[in-house]
Amino acid sequence: MFARLTPVVKYLLLINIALLLITSMLNLELSGIFGLHYIFAENFKPFQFITYMFFHAGFGHLLGNMFALFIFGPMLERFWGARRFFLFYMITGVGAGILYGMVSFVEMHQLESAAKQYIENPGYEAFNAFIRDNANYAYQQWYDFIDAYGDNQENQSYVNESIERVREVVRFQGNIPMIGASGAIFGILFAFGFLFPNTELFLLFPPIPIKAKYLVTFYGLYELYAVIQRTPGDNVAHWAHLGGMLIAFILLKIWQDNRRTFY
Repeated sequence: MFARLTPVVKYLLLINIALLLITSMLNLELSGIFGLHYIFAENFKPFQFITYMFFHAGFGHLLGNMFALFIFGPMLERFWGARRFFLFYMITGVGAGILYGMVSFVEMHQLESAAKQYIENPGYEAFNAFIRDNANYAYQQWYDFIDAYGDNQENQSYVNESIERVREVVRFQGNIPMIGASGAIFGILFAFGFLFPNTELFLLFPPIPIKAKYLVTFYGLYELYAVIQRTPGDNVAHWAHLGGMLIAFILLKIWQDNRRTFY
């Protein structure tokens, strides 16, 4: 089974697996350094646009991405050659990170504006609205405080603490790093469907055959739906997935139109 691996796919698999094993065995938390942060976060560094795609949140996260690379990568590498395949992988991964960064910039600007508005006009109802709209995850964690604040709405100490908690939400969300190869993997998935649209793939769940073009369309529509209908607590970087597919489409069209190689 592993004889089908091509050189770049093999090395990408080894690097990603090795990094997860090393960080797990040595109990190292490196996502804060190498994960992609919001561009104005205190922990942001430009190199994170590259390094974020080689770190994963756990075995399940790694397995999903590397399984897709194992299935779809070798055929693309044989079709393009090692250099072009590696170039495609890196460009789609970095491009997905840039698009995610742009979306994060907009979202953080909105969050900071909402926080500023609350700080200028604090109050129990406004605090509930801020948490509901921007930090739904905090309801359960801060239930006791929210309940006590409701009973002591005129107490200045509760007002001051609510302001600090709003600032905490901004700090926390501004420093959440994105990690994982999903942007590049979705680029590979799109490229496979674009170049080999009628290739039949056999799904595990449900166990039915499906053409590559339909599988790619399904994934694209699902990611778009997930972005529009954002579920509270959903920590999947759907914009990065869509970004990988978008960059892949642009890159494939450029290569197709120019009819030239990069060997």
